[in-house]
Amino acid sequence: MIRLVLTLVLLAAALPARAGVEVAEITTPGELDAWLVEDHAIPFVALELRFRGGTSLDAPGARGATNLMVALLEEGAGERDARAFAQTAEELAARLGYDANDDAVSVSARFLTENRAASVDLLRDSLIAPRFDEDAIERVRAQVLAGLREAETNPRDIASREAARLIYGDHPYGSRREGTPESVAALTRDDILAAHRGALARDRVYISAVGDITAQELGALLDHLLGDLPETGAPLPPRADLTLPGGVRLVDFATPQSVALFAQPGLDRHHPDFFAAFILNHILGGGGFESRLMTEVREKRGLTYGVYSYIADRDAAEIWTGSVASANDRMADAIAVIRAEWARLRDAGVTAEELENAKTYLTGAYPLRFDGNGTIASIAVGMQMDGLPTDYIARRNDMVNAVTLDEINRVAREWLDTEALTFVVVGQPEGLENTVN
Repeated sequence: MIRLVLTLVLLAAALPARAGVEVAEITTPGELDAWLVEDHAIPFVALELRFRGGTSLDAPGARGATNLMVALLEEGAGERDARAFAQTAEELAARLGYDANDDAVSVSARFLTENRAASVDLLRDSLIAPRFDEDAIERVRAQVLAGLREAETNPRDIASREAARLIYGDHPYGSRREGTPESVAALTRDDILAAHRGALARDRVYISAVGDITAQELGALLDHLLGDLPETGAPLPPRADLTLPGGVRLVDFATPQSVALFAQPGLDRHHPDFFAAFILNHILGGGGFESRLMTEVREKRGLTYGVYSYIADRDAAEIWTGSVASANDRMADAIAVIRAEWARLRDAGVTAEELENAKTYLTGAYPLRFDGNGTIASIAVGMQMDGLPTDYIARRNDMVNAVTLDEINRVAREWLDTEALTFVVVGQPEGLENTVN
């Protein structure tokens, strides 16, 4: 019954997008900073935590330790083994989620007000006192190894791995966050404990909460939840030196359809040209079927089912990247068209109509993202990690609308770089030569 109640509450929390989101900044008695959106309409709270650093904090020789550690957080904590932990979460109707990427460990919690204290205690155990039982380690290790073996035969995964190795080299971004079969097989419980100490620390946590809770209640909750974490964690990785020489790197793989990832240098979220570049990318390859790449590569020539681009602003690097898949006998043509569109947009710019259509879509779609407590909490914690102010939500569409035609076309001339545009192609494409070693 309680599970049904939570399901109904989550559905209610995901109903219509809000016209405005009022974000309050709080500091707990224990000096943790957090953002809060109070909403007492339903007895439910969404809590989001992000710990900066993520899998890039892996110690030398222990690649994959942070990924494995995070996967084990819900596999037993405190006095509860994996089965008891899952059963308690079920009884409380609490939804707890743990994830890791190159830049952050993410923790998501959804709980009913009536079960708040017990749900937070359960979450606290998973963060402060995970068991890392040997049977759980071996079970999750086997799952990770199975995923790594499967990735070795997936062209898109191979392309992603080879592109990362080329672009980022020896930086942690240059290797799989899950590790390799060899590194994961060699991980010990001590490696996992070290990853836990290094990744989950108070000096790198970002917090947002949305729902039925006051600032005073949230302050006490967070100090109880996080107060016993280490004050500092492992050093954050340095900036990455990018290798984007232009040209094509071929990776031979027997498959009827080649997969290509492409990239050039990008720009930081706080660069003055960011919003113009953001709109420019929507027109180039981020706007679905209305983008230039989809129009030219798919609609006019039928070279692919899909092609896209996006600006990736990572903690240690920024790239402008994208992907396309095409039959082996058509991949060379697809790459030629992408290069041509990159150059055409750089040289001729966008039209006034394209700019206005992009603005209309981007400003109209933005409010629809705020469609529930969980989504708002996730957006808010992401804003904190990006160094954005609490009023960004209210000002964002104004910044989109402020971009002029002259500005976006200047950005196209200055940022679109066909000389640096580099393709990593996995397959057996006809008519393509390897130009990047």
